[in-house]
Amino acid sequence: MDGGAEGTQQPHLILAHKLFLLTHPDVQDIEKVQLKSDVLDSIKSDGMAPLYETLAASSVLELDQSLLDSMRSNNEEELKKLDEKIADAEENLGESEVREAHLAKALYFIRISDKEKALEQLKLTEGKTVAVGQKMDLVFYTLQLAFFYMDFDLVSKSIDKAKKLFEEGGDWERKNRLKVYEGLYCMSTRNFKKAASLFLDSISTFTTYEIFPYETFIFYTVLTSIITLDRVSLKQKVVDAPEILTVLGKIPFLSEFLNSLYECQYKAFFSAFAGMAEQIKFDRYLNPHFRFYMREVRTVVYSQFLESYKSVTVDAMANAFGVSVDFIDQELSRFIAAGKLHCKIDKVAGVLETNRPDAKNALYQATIKQGDFLLNRIQKLSRVIDL
Repeated sequence: MDGGAEGTQQPHLILAHKLFLLTHPDVQDIEKVQLKSDVLDSIKSDGMAPLYETLAASSVLELDQSLLDSMRSNNEEELKKLDEKIADAEENLGESEVREAHLAKALYFIRISDKEKALEQLKLTEGKTVAVGQKMDLVFYTLQLAFFYMDFDLVSKSIDKAKKLFEEGGDWERKNRLKVYEGLYCMSTRNFKKAASLFLDSISTFTTYEIFPYETFIFYTVLTSIITLDRVSLKQKVVDAPEILTVLGKIPFLSEFLNSLYECQYKAFFSAFAGMAEQIKFDRYLNPHFRFYMREVRTVVYSQFLESYKSVTVDAMANAFGVSVDFIDQELSRFIAAGKLHCKIDKVAGVLETNRPDAKNALYQATIKQGDFLLNRIQKLSRVIDL
């Protein structure tokens, strides 16, 4: 899982996505046959004995004992060579060569997916590292390993560690890369607002090809921005952003999804929405938040539609979205009950009446309430003083 050429995603993270699809209940069996073959080929080519053993134990792959024994034997031979290089460097070469020999061993543990030994070896390598930039690179290796295993506790600790390292120094290129890693962490832990902010900050400086391609980065940026930015910010930062426009058309349904929302073309939006739902469902980082994200997007689009009206018929709204009256009625009932939409349904007249909260009125009420609370405290205090 070492650096990789620019524009190339880490093979381990490609493998992680295939493993996710292999265990996904909605993936067709015929596709799983090919996925299983791809996963096994990757495991064989990198000699991933620890990962193969884990997958066989959880019945994702069938256990071939001779294959496992062969990979273990190869792992032992390779580790023996790496240990000899470390011993040679310690005896005959300088500190830099010793560090490189230890790093090579750490990267080999990452390559064969031995998580615990990889982390242990990375820590050992860090002890022999002086430069802040090289220490940061070790943190990035740790983050890649953590995202492979979806170990968000390790991701969080590694990001905190990286931020402390940046207090000692560090270059802008690595700082910008860290923003993308942190953005991915925030998105994966449902902090979409912070994820959108970090992704948007990184659009013009993106170099983090090792975790995902640029198209995937734009996909995540648009998705997180749609549910967290207001219309004005969405127009400035996303709809009109040249970096986004260059790749928007390459991602199925994304252009229609974004532009139909902004241009209030609700029928087209719902059509694109169905296509986007499939992509979100089969994304390993977004899948756990699939239902939540679907609700949030619908809240945004319904709120935007109702923003223009004091009252509107349910028929008119159903026609605008290209759905049935019953569907809109059920949808809005759920969102109103959950406090997501500020309106009420007059079922007899078939009308929706909006009752948007007035910000000034809410501030006035809060001020009155705080004033009453303060007066009560002063009265209690004056009685104590009088005594």
